[in-house]
Amino acid sequence: MSNIPFNVLVDLIDVYWDDPVAFAEDVLEFSPDKWQRKVLYDLANNPFVSVRSGQGVGKTGLEAVVVIWYLCCRPSPKVICTAPTRQQLNDVLWAEIAKWLESSMVKNFLKWTKTKVYMIGNEERWFATARTATKPENMQGFHEEYMLFVVDEASGVADNIMEAILGTLSGAENKLLMCGNPTRTSGVFYDSHHKDRVDYKTHKVSSWDSPRASKENIERLIRKYGKDSDVVRVRVYGEFPKSEPDVFIPLEMAEMATESVIEPYGEELHLGVDVARYGDDETVIAPRIGGKIFDLRTYNKQSTTETTGRIIEAARYFYSEYSIRHVKVKIDDDGVGGGVTDQLHEIVAQEHFPFTIEVIPVGNGRTANDEEHYENRGTEMWASIRDRLQDNLSAYMQGEKASVQLPNDEKLISQLTTRKYKMTSKGRIMLERKEDMKKRGLDSPDRADAVALAFAPEKEMQWSSERPTGW
Repeated sequence: MSNIPFNVLVDLIDVYWDDPVAFAEDVLEFSPDKWQRKVLYDLANNPFVSVRSGQGVGKTGLEAVVVIWYLCCRPSPKVICTAPTRQQLNDVLWAEIAKWLESSMVKNFLKWTKTKVYMIGNEERWFATARTATKPENMQGFHEEYMLFVVDEASGVADNIMEAILGTLSGAENKLLMCGNPTRTSGVFYDSHHKDRVDYKTHKVSSWDSPRASKENIERLIRKYGKDSDVVRVRVYGEFPKSEPDVFIPLEMAEMATESVIEPYGEELHLGVDVARYGDDETVIAPRIGGKIFDLRTYNKQSTTETTGRIIEAARYFYSEYSIRHVKVKIDDDGVGGGVTDQLHEIVAQEHFPFTIEVIPVGNGRTANDEEHYENRGTEMWASIRDRLQDNLSAYMQGEKASVQLPNDEKLISQLTTRKYKMTSKGRIMLERKEDMKKRGLDSPDRADAVALAFAPEKEMQWSSERPTGW
């Protein structure tokens, strides 16, 4: 393929600015897999992207494409590539960049060396560099309007180095791509898929789903280590090692439910309502028909009267759209939620609706029905949704139909999968207190609580007016 004049390259910046897929295909003759296309588009339109994957799926090729695209499609950019070891950085990633650059339409404009790729004639301002992730200062001192960090094997990069990278990425057009096998259950890479995932576009790539990965090698790993082993979880499925023993709902359970697609069934609408008022927490309404949770309705700084109106509004909407006949409103009425419960009772008694409304005050902090196993009703409800998610995951693994669908809501998934639990001296399971979650830098799990309420098995639970027991 003939090389192109520099003025044509300048024109191509406009064409490929936000289309790295077309750049890969047209300029590099690289054919992205489906997951690679999604990652490329996400990186073009978002500052932070994090990819956890099994082995052999093509992540190094993706990173090489990203580096060359950014160098060619941003004016005077700086691209910093890093990895935990010199071998991974120089022998793998940097060599991959050289391979795709050598056969590209832009090879006469970019000069490749062992530690740097730069635009010929502008070596000091327009370049990519390779820096081993051995000390924070290697990642500091870079400042540019257009800057990209590519972190390979991100799970193995120390927190202080990742913190230095994040501290450098202060510009509006600065970007971060992290890729790697998910080997650790802590650190910035782990957090990007858990408590911080609302700030990232996240992807999980299983080796089974990649045409590039060796299926013979996958089967060998399964035979050697077992399909449920951490080795297979990390190297094949792109899953983090088994959750910390005190995490109540594993990430894979919640994520699988966001990938499920089921049709709502029945004429009964369940509204799980977690009530906040004027603080930073959210008031959340979680609508459920059958096993499907619809998009959450979230509000800030709402009075109890406004929240009551939002509940009636939601009921009317689902009556209109899905012909529901019965509405069960399950409210955590400890504290401010009690006012909503009282107002709903008054409205139901006064107004005529074309559907029935049953108001069910739950009280997360009250005594569990199964006192032998659970410290309070909130823990009991979370156990119920955990069991549903476990059954949903098991059905998927066996090729059966899904039974639960959750909205693809990053805050919801983060809240569901970061809450811990402990065993009390009486042998009961007790969920982590919200105050303790906030001390760990986590949000109050308002969205997760609303979903748990929506799934609360009301037929088996007794609603009493006793006071909370320390929820």
